[in-house]
Amino acid sequence: MNIRKELLDELLQECKTPPDLFGEGGILKQLTTALVERALEAELSTHLGYKKHESRPKGQSNSRNGYSQKTVQGDFGVAEIAIPRDHQGEFEPQMVKKGQSRLSGLDEKIISL
Repeated sequence: MNIRKELLDELLQECKTPPDLFGEGGILKQLTTALVERALEAELSTHLGYKKHESRPKGQSNSRNGYSQKTVQGDFGVAEIAIPRDHQGEFEPQMVKKGQSRLSGLDEKIISL
């Protein structure tokens, strides 16, 4: 998969200094957080068998049940991520496992999913 040059240009438009890219509020941290949260949402959708905002299939008693916040450490620094929950507490995320506080090997995890 290639990221379109125009998309990168748009994302980097406000970045003028290295901290804008790699600092505490930099684009790298924002992108990492957004990608991890999106992957966790996809994991929960797979677990439940239906996507967010879709009707729950007949016979499916489990459903989404909000989010819990988790602080993780990565190459980008410290970030708060929203971990989706299911009503029955059966969802076991693989991207950021329960008890995990460090995001290491993120590229390998994304590829494996």
